[in-house]
Amino acid sequence: MVSGSVQNINTWLNQIQTDFKAAVSVDCVIFGYDNDALKILLSRCDMPPYEHDLSLLGDLVHPDETTDEAARRVLVNKTGFTDVFLEQVQVFSDIKRHPLGRVITIAYYSLIKIDEDHLEHIGKSGLWEWKNVNEIQSLAFDHYNIMHTCLDKLKKQLREQPIGFNLLPVKFSLLQLQRLYEVILQVQLDKRNFRRKLKSLGILKELDEIETSVSHRPARLYTFDTKVYEKKKIAGFAFDL
Repeated sequence: MVSGSVQNINTWLNQIQTDFKAAVSVDCVIFGYDNDALKILLSRCDMPPYEHDLSLLGDLVHPDETTDEAARRVLVNKTGFTDVFLEQVQVFSDIKRHPLGRVITIAYYSLIKIDEDHLEHIGKSGLWEWKNVNEIQSLAFDHYNIMHTCLDKLKKQLREQPIGFNLLPVKFSLLQLQRLYEVILQVQLDKRNFRRKLKSLGILKELDEIETSVSHRPARLYTFDTKVYEKKKIAGFAFDL
């Protein structure tokens, strides 16, 4: 009985080493929001047959790291940020998805604020560029499919979790917040109903500050109250916007 078990284990090990060779990678859909547009950070591919095509940012998972750790490594290297919202979305395992062999990839999406520090980091590299989601017609590999799968997940979670605040400045107007939802969800929201719903959630802190350097009438500024939200969530609060 024991010898049979050992034989089976040896058989499995041999199969793993000879028949089940595959690489695991992560692909990150890095969303940013700037000037009333949802954007994705992309790079130019240098791998045949996709030379010069735009592609998502990713890498193979190293032997000493988890997929989450690999995704965070990619984010730090590409954005310069360490504290970034990150969500695992789906595994993509089509046999012929990669020209070099069997590569199974785990897709993630992340949300970052496109601020001056980030733009400076991107500018120094010269390797990456922001593209408006609506202007992307194709991507290398199966990245176009991965992008839209992550975009669908973002739209769903945007209504169920307060993740949109990761794309806005710390201090924002209600008009900025409404515009963010309209751009990502591709809908037009009623201003009065939107603000009434926000007020009922009780997770925004009104500041004694108004907008500056704007061409229109300065609006009141708000900030997302993380502590209040966490307390409400523990008590069973469900975000629904």
